[in-house]
This record gives sequence, structure tokens and C-alpha cells, in this order.
Amino acid sequence: MSKKLLMKELNKMNYKTLCIALFISTIVRSQSDEHPTGYQGFELGVDMAYSSSTFGGNFGFGLKPGFKVGEHFILGPTFRYEKLWFKNLQVPNTQSTNVFGGGAFVHARFFNAVFLGVEYEYLRSPFNLNGLLNVDNSFASVLFVGGGFSMELKPWIRLNAGVMYDVINAVNTPYARSYTFTIKDANGNIQRYLPIVYRVAFFFPLGNKKANETDEEEEEF
Repeated sequence: MSKKLLMKELNKMNYKTLCIALFISTIVRSQSDEHPTGYQGFELGVDMAYSSSTFGGNFGFGLKPGFKVGEHFILGPTFRYEKLWFKNLQVPNTQSTNVFGGGAFVHARFFNAVFLGVEYEYLRSPFNLNGLLNVDNSFASVLFVGGGFSMELKPWIRLNAGVMYDVINAVNTPYARSYTFTIKDANGNIQRYLPIVYRVAFFFPLGNKKANETDEEEEEF
């Protein structure tokens, strides 16, 4: 990919991320207007990715700085980076590439037991629009919808573990290598892979409001 085209794609990514951030900011502002005590604090979410085989592997992480709104919601921007490597792909040497990008997420937590979430990411991908490995990188949109288990393990850490379904399922998505759910025919032959990934994340509360602070604000209004 030429430098000019790469900069064009990065500008697209920044524009989309900015639009999503402004949308989220509007939600937070409207919540604050209706419920002055709606903002409940800040959390930093971290998830890790790792796989390895004779054909290659990946290692990376995602960051989710999240703003808690009301009793159930947390939302904010996302940032992701992964290192991918490939072996025995037409050449004897190992090839590697970087996947990176940003987006936004919204999670709803209930009963300190489950969560539902939507996560959008716009990622640099090593695959072309035909789904083949290519030296010229492209960009792919990902829109995960899903849910799973969510529980506060300690006052300073929360565990999220669940499955996410990519409703866009772009041909050049960098997540294709992680798909394990399949649809088979009557003979047991794989017909296609479902765009579902496992996701485990840890959230660390930073500067959350205490119960007495919330009560004091409610009394003022």
C-alpha cells in the first residue's frame, strides 16, 4: 500500500472514530442532563489475544477506557494492536505484520453476573478484499454484538468473559483466523466459519464514585 493511500485510510479511521466518540459523548451528556448523578466513574479495560501453530500465530492486546453511566452502562473508545506471523505461506521464511486500529464500545451489566455489549473497530488488515494474504494492507470494519459473564472479583478488578458475533463479517477481516465455530454438511464437511470470537477482558476501576458522594449529589438536587 502506498504512503498516500495509507494516510487516506488512516484519515478515514480517525474520522469514523471521531464520529463514534462524538455520538458517545452526546449520550453521556444527555444522561448527565437527565440524571445529574449518572456519571459513576472511570474504568480501564484490557483484553489479550494469543495463538500459535505450525502455520503462524498472533499476540496482541486491546484497551477500553470506559466511562460508567448510571447503574448498568459503561462506554468509551477502544484501541487495538496485534502482531501476526505466518509460516510456510509460499515462502520458506516467516512473515509478520501489524494489525492496529480504534473504535468504540458500549456494555450493559446486570446483577453483577452478565453483560451485553456492542463493539465497533476499524482495523488495518493484512488481507485483501478477496480474503487473501497481501503485502498491501487494507482496512476492515468490525461490529461485534454479544455478551457473557461479568463479575466483580475484587473492588479493584472485574472479569468479563463471553462470545462476540461480527455482524459485518468483512472478507478481509483480520479476525478470520480466530473463527472456530463452523457449519457442516451432512457428510461433516465444513461449509463455512461463523464470525464468532471468544473475548476475555479485565476492567480496573479508576476514580469511581463512592456511594456517599452519589448520595450527597442527589441531596443537592
